[in-house]
Amino acid sequence: MSIGWIIFIITVIGWHVGLFGMFKKAGIEGWKAFVPFYNTWCMVEIMELRKFWFFLQLIPIAGQFITIWISIKFVEHFGRFGVLQHAATVLVPFIYFPYLGFSPNERFAGKKVVDNYKKSGAREWIDAAAFAIVAATLIRTFVFEAYTIPTPSMEKTLLVNDFLFVSKSSYGPRIPNTPIAMPFVHHTMPLVNSKSYTEVISIPYTRWFASPVKRNDVVVFNFPVNDTLINDEINFGSRTTYYQAIRDMGREKVWEDYGNIIITRPVDKRENFIKRAVAVGGDTLQVKEGRVYINGKSDDEFPASERYYKLTIPANGYVDADMLQQMGITVRESQGDLQQLPDRSYLVNVTNKEKAALKIPAEYTLLPFIVEPNNPYYSSMQLFPYYDTAHKWSVDNYGPLLIPARGTTINLTADNLIRYQRCIEVYEGNKFENRGGKIFINGLETGTYTFKMNYHFMMGDNRHNSLDSRYWGFVPEDHVVGKASLIWFSWEGGPRWNRLFNLIK
Repeated sequence: MSIGWIIFIITVIGWHVGLFGMFKKAGIEGWKAFVPFYNTWCMVEIMELRKFWFFLQLIPIAGQFITIWISIKFVEHFGRFGVLQHAATVLVPFIYFPYLGFSPNERFAGKKVVDNYKKSGAREWIDAAAFAIVAATLIRTFVFEAYTIPTPSMEKTLLVNDFLFVSKSSYGPRIPNTPIAMPFVHHTMPLVNSKSYTEVISIPYTRWFASPVKRNDVVVFNFPVNDTLINDEINFGSRTTYYQAIRDMGREKVWEDYGNIIITRPVDKRENFIKRAVAVGGDTLQVKEGRVYINGKSDDEFPASERYYKLTIPANGYVDADMLQQMGITVRESQGDLQQLPDRSYLVNVTNKEKAALKIPAEYTLLPFIVEPNNPYYSSMQLFPYYDTAHKWSVDNYGPLLIPARGTTINLTADNLIRYQRCIEVYEGNKFENRGGKIFINGLETGTYTFKMNYHFMMGDNRHNSLDSRYWGFVPEDHVVGKASLIWFSWEGGPRWNRLFNLIK
């Protein structure tokens, strides 16, 4: 049983047992405390609250906070009005409720004591603000979080300035590694440009009600190679990783030039990325001529997924946005969707849906653009796992590559070490040593390794314009934030009304 389940069981038992004692003191039959929803109905009745408060609990997400509010009001009927008492009700009811229910020093005072208690205006504001912060933090941590698409790597499934809800419950809410942090801020405090968290308390990876990522889910995750970074937003960060700089410049040069701005971050404070999980643990992935194959079978093509095609025009022909529109192709030159090549042909970024409905003039040709290994913009030395060019991997011809799964055992061959050493050493926290060709893990010589976590291979739907797993490798399960579920707003010079409230597929 996972630690998350153990904590949940303790929490539920403590809450209900405490409520049992509180009910007995309030003159309510104790067994009613153990019946879901009926227990809050009893609380609403004895407090003489309006009955609509009970029914508001049935509203998804918001209803959870109505239940918390009802619990706070019930605690007030025990004469407990302090901020600390209310905080204990919200944060540790499985400890505080048993205290109220069974301590001889606590009694049910009833509605009269609540009616006679008057809060100051300042106290009302403090309580309201504290409750709002706690409620919003709980929602953001465990239920859902708003997210904005910053780059075109998922176009045209997701567009720049799409505003999303990311479900934290789809794969099970993840407990923060750094629980002491400024609310509503990711890793850096605005204005002062300092860390928004402290690692004085650090919690190991824990996920409640864990559920696996499904193949082809659109997933938000912490950027795995962002554990160490050159803290320079212009040239480095996620654009050029610390490890890429090491490969390009050498470790000594990187530390000589940037040592004063090299920082590390815990898992939950690494940059948030969004991609499609094209392969999950246990899958074998290969890309052939730009087409993704999973376990030897071609993966489904998504209608809004796009890639480059080479459009060749006759000697007296031309191409502009209007002509492309007539052909059924929508491009945005600012996003690199249309690029002229030296031979007067063009690269155009076309979705699968557009490709199926194109009207190409007979004298024009449109063929898939396949990136070759010697292409300087897509060098195989920049692609994970950074083979030499003899392997001839490219973004369009990649693999095969086995995606690690929990419980899978591999032989520690030279080839496998190139692919999986980071998983073994960094993501799973083992001490790895290579002593003259003999492998030692945690001080013991071994020729095999069994993975502790599931991993995922992420790719952007904008296949030729996406910094994804082809460049930096696997995403471990402890880096998964949540599933992108709903577009609640979208903006480009004005609202994009046709995208509002679209489910993400």
